[in-house]
Amino acid sequence: MILVRQIFDKESCNYTYLIISLASKKGLIIDPVKEQVEKYLRLISELGITLVYTLETHTHADHISGSGLLAQKLGCKIVMGQESSAKYIDVFLKDGETITIDEDLSLKAIYTPGHTSDSYSYLIKNMIFTGDTLFIRGTGRCDFQGGSAKQQYHSIIHKLFTLPDNTIVYPGHDYNGMTCSSIYEEKKHNPRLKNIDEESYVHLMNNLGLAYPKRMDEAVPVNLNCGYE
Repeated sequence: MILVRQIFDKESCNYTYLIISLASKKGLIIDPVKEQVEKYLRLISELGITLVYTLETHTHADHISGSGLLAQKLGCKIVMGQESSAKYIDVFLKDGETITIDEDLSLKAIYTPGHTSDSYSYLIKNMIFTGDTLFIRGTGRCDFQGGSAKQQYHSIIHKLFTLPDNTIVYPGHDYNGMTCSSIYEEKKHNPRLKNIDEESYVHLMNNLGLAYPKRMDEAVPVNLNCGYE
């Protein structure tokens, strides 16, 4: 049996996920935020678990990663996809590769570029942690860090949307107070993806006119060092 804790960072609207095997009392964390590390440490202590891995879905532009600080304090290994150019990574995962903590908790890496060139989603049982690739009724922007709307369309339609309909979607962000969704719901109700072809999706995403991320110039260089400043 596994336990999933979803932790919200108000400033960035980022979700961090702490996933724990109750059998071995070992766990992993996805997309930690540096300013929330003390909260994670308190929760890890309360639950009496050993944190084995800290994983990043991609190189973030809106917050400073807490992976480096967690690795310093707890000795856990930092994990990213092999396309990442970040330093201090202990494990580089390839598309389709699995890491296992115990018989209850294993994670499969799925390469889902588009938001950035190093974007990954992580599949655990019937749950998919989509980072900034697929949101609840939305998708991540594609206009920086090697982003590509064409690649993102392929990542969502031909990878994520091939998962079973009852797969729970846990996004990297939500700006409307939602916490999770499902593959079925996003196929049926996501306004950016419903009844749209690749060309139309690319045109839509390339013309959003979004503001420049306010922390990008600060966050990206630090996150290429896993949060070490």
